[in-house]
Formats: sequence, structure tokens, C-alpha cells
Amino acid sequence: MDKGKTPCCSPVFVQNPHLNSLKEDFLYHFDLGTGTHDLPAMFGDVKFVCVGGSPSRMKAFIEFMASELGMEDPKSEYPNICAGTDRYVMYKIGPVLSISHGMGIPSIAIMLHELIKLLHHARCKDVTVIRLGTSGGIGLEPGTVVITKQALDGTFLPKYEQVILGKNVVRDTDLDQSLAQELLQCSKELNQFETVIGNTMCTLDFYEGQARLDGAFCFYTEKDKQDYLNKANEAKVCNIEMESTVFAAMCKLSGLRAAVVCVTLLDRLKGDQISSSHELLQSFQQRPQILVSHYIKKQLGAKAAERH
Repeated sequence: MDKGKTPCCSPVFVQNPHLNSLKEDFLYHFDLGTGTHDLPAMFGDVKFVCVGGSPSRMKAFIEFMASELGMEDPKSEYPNICAGTDRYVMYKIGPVLSISHGMGIPSIAIMLHELIKLLHHARCKDVTVIRLGTSGGIGLEPGTVVITKQALDGTFLPKYEQVILGKNVVRDTDLDQSLAQELLQCSKELNQFETVIGNTMCTLDFYEGQARLDGAFCFYTEKDKQDYLNKANEAKVCNIEMESTVFAAMCKLSGLRAAVVCVTLLDRLKGDQISSSHELLQSFQQRPQILVSHYIKKQLGAKAAERH
């Protein structure tokens, strides 16, 4: 496996010697660059980066975070820092950055390449990155929040595999277990919803890749589906989504402390289609935000206490 190296001179480690020869590093999908923006001034104070698939959800998160941190301005419209592009959105309040990543491994991987370089160029230190998402549960009640222990591929192995220069490169998908435990403790303190730590299966597709029976194509039976999901259950998979393996692999390579926090919208052992009301789904989607905002407030409070 390609385990990468441990961080050395840079708090956010970028493993690319070719970047040193660039006159300017333009982060195309963010519409930000080292030659056009003062990245240390804009982002040097960032300590927490929260990412999620939906642009509207990540805007709602930064507004919620501003309120939770007491930094809310009733007249303020939080500007999209990536307004020059339509690929991703980015919002900032204090030390918290909120970014959308789209759906699936390719979309989040592109975002992460540019995010890691952004944090590196901004000379950020001690950064924690958390993915907030939705997922399908395995044997869990809808609305349960899952903190990922290990990110597994569709064969239940903790690896992310990518073809580079025609060769298969396999990378580890380890996540920070102490961070997972800290988040679980935060949920216990909140005592608002069920939260568990468990394995997360990451797939390349929403339909066939997740053993659904309701896609445009399906060449397997209901029994085949149930057998596969039962095997996932035996591998201690608690939920299924589409980004966690590459997220874990890239954060590990760059020395970033990382976690994945997803809410389940349905129990896949009982069906394929999401049938809950819009209002209920909205309340479910707020649960990872509530948990992570509590964690951030707790961390900032601890830092403030240390300074005094």
C-alpha cells in the first residue's frame, strides 16, 4: 500500500515537488490563486474545515455556525468565496471553513486536492477536517448519526484504489480514532439523537453499486441484494455513502486530522427508496451539523481557557 509520508516542514503536507517550480498555483475549481489572493491573510486562521455534498447545506451550516459562535450578523449575507466558479461553494466564519464537494469520489477528490494546497499555501496549523453527510443505514433506525471508524470499499476492505499512470495505486483509509471518540462524547453531552461509531462503505454508484433494485439497470435478485447487505452487516458496516474512502486517504496523506459524520436517511435492509417527509429529512440532515458545531465550540472553548 502507498502509505505516504508523515508531515515534515509543513503543518499541512503537500507531497508534490513540482509545485515548487510554479510561478503561481491557481486553484482552478476554487477560483483562488497564490498570485491573485493573499491566502495566508484570508485563511491562515482556519482550524476547522467542514465539507459536504450540497451547496445549500454548506451555506446553512456556516449560518448555523455563526449563530452558535455568537458571530451572527442579522444583516450579513455570508459571501461565497468561490463565486467565480460554479463547481464548489466556500464560506468562512472565524476559524471555520465550510465547503461543498459535490457527489461521489471524483468530485470530492478534486476539491480535496485544492483544499489541501489552499491550507498549505495559507500556512494553516492544527487543522481538523470533517465530512458532514447523508447515507443509507444498515440495520439502524433512520436519523441515526454514524461516526466512521473505518472507510471500506465495496468489497469491505479499508482501502482506496485509483489508477495512476496506468497502474493501480492502493492507499490506506485510516481515520483519527481519538477524534471519533471525541465526537461520540459530544453526542452523549447533547443527548438529542442516537449516535454510533461504525464502519462506512463507500461505493462508486448510488444504484447498482449500493445493491439497489430501483435503478435503470439491475441484473441481480432481491436475494442477491439481501445477501450482499447482510455481508456488509457482518463486516460491521453501519452505513453506505460515496466519498469516505478517498476523503480518508487524502487527509491521511496530508497529515490532516479527519472524521466522517453522516446521518442515515433509511435502513437499507428494509428498502431502497427514501420515503420520509421533506421536513423529517431536513431535521435528520441537521443532526451532523448540530454534533459538529458542538465539537467546534467545545474545542474553541478549551483553547480560550488555555490562553487564560
